[in-house]
Amino acid sequence: MVILITGITSGFGKAMAEALQADGHKVYGTHRKANDFIPGVHYIKAESTIQEDVERAVKEVMDAEGRIDVFINNAGMGIGGPLEFCSIEDCQRQMDVNFMGMVRYIRQIVPIMRRQGGGHIICLSSIGGLIGLPYQGMYSASKFAIEGYCEALRLEVSGFGIKVTTIEPGDFATSFTAQRKSVDNPQVHEIYPGYKNSLASIEKDEKGGLKPEFLAKKIRRIIRTPRPAYHYVIASFLQRLAIFAKVVLPARLFAKIMKLYYKV
Repeated sequence: MVILITGITSGFGKAMAEALQADGHKVYGTHRKANDFIPGVHYIKAESTIQEDVERAVKEVMDAEGRIDVFINNAGMGIGGPLEFCSIEDCQRQMDVNFMGMVRYIRQIVPIMRRQGGGHIICLSSIGGLIGLPYQGMYSASKFAIEGYCEALRLEVSGFGIKVTTIEPGDFATSFTAQRKSVDNPQVHEIYPGYKNSLASIEKDEKGGLKPEFLAKKIRRIIRTPRPAYHYVIASFLQRLAIFAKVVLPARLFAKIMKLYYKV
């Protein structure tokens, strides 16, 4: 299969590219600043926030292969901090990278898959796209947007043989933690004294989380599945339990649990 993955320089993207290339697929991946190249993987320098880059990346794959069987939207970033202190510029950047970047690619991918009679679109969301995470509100908002978009897209393109799957990872030990942009304002810690401890707890959970190779193995199986599920939550037992708890518990009780856990 011909597979296009966005953001393959580290973390999930790199692990998926390595695993899928090893399986014999033709893997193309976008990057901003790649310096460690995976043998056999085709690298395309492209920014998901620039329409011309997106069009050029998709065209490069089509010119070489004539089709795209699987598209994996992986590129993303995170902003941490109380929502009232997130600047409009940071909010726009968060949505542009995580959500609009996906939209730009999918607008190019769907017509290709429709003409070729099928394909599989896989979008990396997060458990933060199912549960609003305190001090990661804009990140959650971008992932909730992915969930809503993919739910609608799945219905619209089902008649063309196009499958749409969202992946909701929990805490994983990747470079995402170090690259997270945190709000830098002295007032933050005065007004939200729990933020510092909450952020430390979040980072500890992430650093002690699952390895990206674990998710890559799941993706290998998912793309081989004739009828993949709409959603795959790939997380620890406790995080999967939290998602279940949100569904079955009264909203106020669940909010109380979240406040205690995140030290809000």
